[in-house]
Amino acid sequence: MKIGEAQQIYREQVKEYRAQKVALSKELKDIQSRMKREPEKQEEYASKAATLELTLNALDEKQTEYQDYLSKLADQYCAYWNATVADQQADAAAEYAEDMGKMMEVARRIMKGGIVPASDEKKLMEFSFEMYQTAKNIGAMVQRQKREKYDSLWGDEEEKEYDDPREVAENGTAPAGAPDVVDAAETMASVTTASATPME
Repeated sequence: MKIGEAQQIYREQVKEYRAQKVALSKELKDIQSRMKREPEKQEEYASKAATLELTLNALDEKQTEYQDYLSKLADQYCAYWNATVADQQADAAAEYAEDMGKMMEVARRIMKGGIVPASDEKKLMEFSFEMYQTAKNIGAMVQRQKREKYDSLWGDEEEKEYDDPREVAENGTAPAGAPDVVDAAETMASVTTASATPME
């Protein structure tokens, strides 16, 4: 199962369990107030209240299990996200270092009085106008009869496409040990069935 799908499923489960717990809590408070007003029916109400408390505990236990698994999913999501971003940052740093080397080489060629492509000069100027001016001034001072002509260092560049970290994180594999998805009504019914069974 993918992390994004698992997060959606278990968030819905937690939401459903919360809603059931709110409804049962209201019902329990109502029964407790009836017990005070109608002491003659206290035994009947006490039995209902005990069943409701057991049901609330079962719902709470299952909701906690789902929330714990959601925490694991969030950790896994972050791990995939961070790994994708780190790869992109590493590529960007490598490209920056490569570009810096090219900028220095263009400046060196200009200082030697060489002829470099206009696109390379423009990139150097956009990167650092001061470096460009210095290189041009030094190059102008160099008196040479024959100047070297260079090809562009950048050539035909292609834009590198990166994965979307959110997409990578959501499509990552969810951690093992996912709790079974049990409808809140089933959990409530299991408590009702268990409390209806006579004790030995």
